[in-house]
Order: sequence, then C-alpha cells, then structure tokens
Amino acid sequence: MYYVPEGTTRCGYYECESCGEKFLSLQTMEHINCPYCEAEFDPEIGPDEAMQVAEDTAKLIQVLEGEDVEKMDALLSLAITGGNFEWI
Repeated sequence: MYYVPEGTTRCGYYECESCGEKFLSLQTMEHINCPYCEAEFDPEIGPDEAMQVAEDTAKLIQVLEGEDVEKMDALLSLAITGGNFEWI
C-alpha cells in the first residue's frame, strides 16, 4: 500500500481545501493538516516577518474500514503513477 501502512483496517479519506490533493490518513478527525501543504511550510522567518500559521485545511470526506482501505489505497496509488499498476 502507498498511503497507509499494510494491514490498516480504518483510516480517513481527505481532500485539502487549499491545494485540492486527496489522500488517506490514519487519523479520522473532521479536519487535519494537509501533508502536501505542510511540506511547503517555511518555519524560518526574518526579523520583520510574521510566523506562518499551520491551518487544518484537509476535510474528511469518508471514514474507510476493512477492504475499502486497501481498495482506495490502490486507486490513489494508480492515480499518482498514471495507471502503471506493475509496481503494486
């Protein structure tokens, strides 16, 4: 599996309101930080700059359980690779 560890039986399916990325997370809260937007977060500031605030921009679309976790993980992985399923 690409998005969650092998054997995961429950996870959240999220979409970021800021960047539009869809991803799986072991968390199942209503809103969480987007890992894609977090990667662009710059904690270094100059003397006249204000610190950026990390926001919970990813919204829970659905809680996945059981076989649905593995199916969605495979679908999202195929979307990332452009349909090349040979590596799975």
